[in-house]
Amino acid sequence: MTLEVIILAAGQGSRMRSSTPKVLHLLGGKPLLQHVVDAARSLKPKAVHVVVGHGAEAVREAMAGNALNWVQQTEQLGTGHAVLQALPALDADSTVLVLYGDVPLVSSAVLQQLVDAAQQAPALLTAVLEDPSGYGRVLRDAQNRFRAVVEHKDASADELAVTEVNTGILAAPATLLQRYLPRVGNSNQQREYYLPDVLSLSVADGIAVCSASVADPLEVLGVNDQLQLSRLERELQRQRAEALLISGVRLADPARIDIRGELTCGRDVFIDVNCVFTGDVVLGDGVHIGPNCVISDSQIAAGSEVCAMSHLQQARVGDSCHVGPYARLRPGTELAAGARVGNFVETKKAHIGAGSKVNHLSYIGDCEMGEGANIGAGTITCNYDGVNKHITRIGDGAFVGSNATLVAPVEIGSGGFVAAGSTITREVPTAELAVARGKQRNISGWKRPGKKNKD
Repeated sequence: MTLEVIILAAGQGSRMRSSTPKVLHLLGGKPLLQHVVDAARSLKPKAVHVVVGHGAEAVREAMAGNALNWVQQTEQLGTGHAVLQALPALDADSTVLVLYGDVPLVSSAVLQQLVDAAQQAPALLTAVLEDPSGYGRVLRDAQNRFRAVVEHKDASADELAVTEVNTGILAAPATLLQRYLPRVGNSNQQREYYLPDVLSLSVADGIAVCSASVADPLEVLGVNDQLQLSRLERELQRQRAEALLISGVRLADPARIDIRGELTCGRDVFIDVNCVFTGDVVLGDGVHIGPNCVISDSQIAAGSEVCAMSHLQQARVGDSCHVGPYARLRPGTELAAGARVGNFVETKKAHIGAGSKVNHLSYIGDCEMGEGANIGAGTITCNYDGVNKHITRIGDGAFVGSNATLVAPVEIGSGGFVAAGSTITREVPTAELAVARGKQRNISGWKRPGKKNKD
């Protein structure tokens, strides 16, 4: 049988106290729904159907990069009603897996186990909780066979004592759902059509129901409010930190790292405390990341060091480079091997050649810099004329003195020397010295002004 997945994502999420649809709140840098879609895709289904309702347009827009079949649930009348809306899009010979857009941490291995169990009969994913409050209870007969699911609000005192709960996740042949879902009623406290009732109807007709259970209840923990979201965030970050440690990465404190994307590390990588990684980040062998750094969509090659408080975004750092502390590498920055970008230096669309240095208090934007150049403190490339951006070119071995202003478009030739405090508006030829500053005057007999006596 082919596999199709239905993800329920129509709920309002009022307890989030947010205008953002619940399934679009971020966990580990990506929407809750994206986590569920990724888990579904890992099973290689024929199709993934997403049932939307509240905030449907925003959800579709946020998930536009995924190949999904969208199903509209105009009225939110329960999980059974939601799945019923998707039935017309299913192939009759499919096995159907039902997931929830606000349950993001369920593993592919658990889902595969459930799908395998459902090849011939419906299968329910359950969990045993110390505190099952709020969950539907799984009822079994004397032979421990599945009998029914009773919702918390509809349960008797004896049923409330049961600790095995319904996670809501189930798999079943499409034909079974097509047969029983139209028969599901809403005679309950919530007046909703509950999906698990198809299992009770199956049992009544002599169809056995299988079950699978998760070892870690966190896998099936849903998000209903910001507190639950924060707990899942910590759990996800714990998992990611442990995976890094197992792979050989050294973390100063595993509890103080946030990975909000994909982080790939080579051997002997060290990451200090309070670092945040977003997007796709690659750290080569022996890379050292200092404390309180933010690194986004960047690559840092072997042997390089990023010192404290630095921010890298869409940057490429070559072998054995030194960055920071307090450096900001903006999009388009590329550092060749051995380059140095130091304290309070900002770069943007800057190609800094091998062994070149920009060590202090400078802005280097829209710049092509050769090898072995040295840029003094306070240097600025004036790349914007109010309308257009222009390029500054600095040749191999050039030296730019402190507090220089390079007004683009301009070129400093190889071995060129710019005197400190100069404002350069035209080409400095190879190996020449450029001095562009007012002539100094010393005035003798000058007296320093003082404050007037108020008396």
